[in-house]
Amino acid sequence: MKKRRIILIIMLAVLLLTACEKMINEEKNFIKNPEKPLERKADDFINEEGKTIKERIIVPQGFERIKLPEDSFGEYLRNLPLKPHGSKVKYYNGFVKLRDVHVAVIDMDVGQRDLMQCADSVIRLRAEYLYKRGYYDKIHFNFTNGFRADYKKWREGYRIRVEGNNTSWVKKESYNGDYTTFRKYLDMVFAYAGTLSLSKEMKRVSLEDLSIGDVFLEGGSPGHCVIVVDMAENKNTGEKIFLLAQGYMPAQEIHVLKNPENSDDNPWYSVNFKDKLYTPDYVFTKEQIYRFEE
Repeated sequence: MKKRRIILIIMLAVLLLTACEKMINEEKNFIKNPEKPLERKADDFINEEGKTIKERIIVPQGFERIKLPEDSFGEYLRNLPLKPHGSKVKYYNGFVKLRDVHVAVIDMDVGQRDLMQCADSVIRLRAEYLYKRGYYDKIHFNFTNGFRADYKKWREGYRIRVEGNNTSWVKKESYNGDYTTFRKYLDMVFAYAGTLSLSKEMKRVSLEDLSIGDVFLEGGSPGHCVIVVDMAENKNTGEKIFLLAQGYMPAQEIHVLKNPENSDDNPWYSVNFKDKLYTPDYVFTKEQIYRFEE
C-alpha cells in the first residue's frame, strides 16, 4: 500500500513539473511571437498632467510631432488649453454629454445659448487664433445666404440687420475692439453660418497635403465637420497621423475625439485610412478636406 502511494506521488510530481514547464514555454513564446504583440494601454497615450493638447496626448512609438512655425494656426491648435483629465463634455445649458467620445475637453467657453455647434466650433477656433494674433482684418465669415460678416466692420460699431433673406450693416455703436464685443460678433456669425457656408468659403485640399487646421467637412443641413488639431510623422515609414476635435449638437464644449477604429484607445488617426474616415459621430471621405484661405 505504501509502495503504491509513493509511486502515485512521484507520478503527480512529474505531471506538475511538465505542466509548469509547458506554461513557462508558452509564456516565452507569447512574448517573443510577433503575431501576438502586447497591446498598449490608454495610459500610454495620455499624460494626465498635461495642460495642452501637445502636452496631454502622447504620440505613438516611432512618431514625432510635425514641426510648425510658432505663430501658425497649427501651433495654436496643438497648444490649446485643456480641462483637467477626466472632465466630461458639457452642453451650453450645463448638462453633461452622456456619450463618451472624447479623450480631452478644450478649456473654452461654449456660451449660454444653443449656438456654437459643429461648424461654429471650427469658426470659433479660427477666429480666436486670428484675434489673439491681432489679425483683425482677416476675421470674416459668410452667412448661409452669402452675406460676408467682417469683424473689422463690427469693431467700427456697425451691426448686422437680418430681415428675411436680406442682410445689411447698420451703424449703431462707437468703435470697440474688446473681447466681449468680439464674442458678440461670433454669436451673430454662429446664428447665421453653418457647414454649407463654411464649405463654400474654404478651399478643398488633398489628403496627401493634409495639415493641422484642415477640416473634414460635409456641407448641408445639418452636415458636420471636425478639425485637425495635431499631427505627427514616422520618419522611418513616412506615415502621418493626426488628432481630431469637434463641437456638436446641441451646442457643447469642443473636445478631442477618440478613434473608434483603434482597440487600444489610441486617439490618433492615420492618413492611410481607406475610402472612409470613421469618427465617433460621423463618417467622412478623403474628398471632404478643406482649408481656410490665408
